[in-house]
Amino acid sequence: MFPGGKFPGEDIIFSWYTIAFALVFGAILGFRNYMRGPQCMSKELVKKKRVIITGANSGIGLETAKELAGRGATVILTCRDEAKGKLAVDEVKEAAKIKNVEYMKLDLTSLQSVRDFVKEYTSKYNTLDILINNAGVMYYPEAKTDEGNEAHFCINYLGHFLLTNLLLDCLKMAPSARIINITCPAYQLAEPDFTDVNCENKEHKPDQAYALSKLAVVLFTKKLARQLEGTKVTANIIHPGVCYTDLYRNMPFMKSKLIAVSFKPLLWFLMKGARDGAQTVVHCAVAKEEEGVSGKYYADLHIQEPDEKANNVEAAAVLWDISAKMTGLASNPSA
Repeated sequence: MFPGGKFPGEDIIFSWYTIAFALVFGAILGFRNYMRGPQCMSKELVKKKRVIITGANSGIGLETAKELAGRGATVILTCRDEAKGKLAVDEVKEAAKIKNVEYMKLDLTSLQSVRDFVKEYTSKYNTLDILINNAGVMYYPEAKTDEGNEAHFCINYLGHFLLTNLLLDCLKMAPSARIINITCPAYQLAEPDFTDVNCENKEHKPDQAYALSKLAVVLFTKKLARQLEGTKVTANIIHPGVCYTDLYRNMPFMKSKLIAVSFKPLLWFLMKGARDGAQTVVHCAVAKEEEGVSGKYYADLHIQEPDEKANNVEAAAVLWDISAKMTGLASNPSA
């Protein structure tokens, strides 16, 4: 037996300090796991399906690409930086152990780049199974693109509006196809006024521009879903959750390296990671039970009721007309 009838360290192991530490540590792990959100449980494979993901060189787009490639899809990663795009392709191939991954240049600040991308894509393929409009910016450093469009509106919404419309024929050629558009609750902060999206007659405020672009995504998706009724193409809206990704790199508080480094552990703890943020996107892309479901708003794997602004049919119609004129889609709908 041990001296005194106790084994070494027994007082420490059974002390209140140790128990308290274990409880606190367990609570922290439990809270962190809760903040990660639910994980996609679907085991569906997507072999022989072709997927386009915008903004796939990092964050949620990259993690979505890894997941879908791992399930057998042929994945086309798009972004405007060729070097970053090719590095992302290598990363996806390594993670998924699959070769059916390629990069195609797409710069959403340029509507001409969107048309060039579609022209290149349709020269290679005539069908598309899944389109994930993931690319987005917040507090973009430039107020306007080279073509004169407000940057948030163009990158987050208008470029995707044109891309989706130009790819509709390819989507309709697939046995069934899914369009997934990414938004966030910030859309609730915007008013559905699209008469001056380029801020010609008002002060440009990045936070308001971001919110308006996300409202545009919601209204566009709702109207698109209505227009696609009777086809085998669905369109849904996804809120991936508040995720710690490069989306926040241009936020004012991130300009200070000291503050950025100091806050990083806290942001990691309180936010989802990119892989966690990809879970609802993957679910809506592959889950069998979502087949035929369209015009819905998803968060944490489930359909949720969006703010009443999402159902403003009149605003959606006005937005569509304005977008068609801005992209030249009304007079020249082909790539």
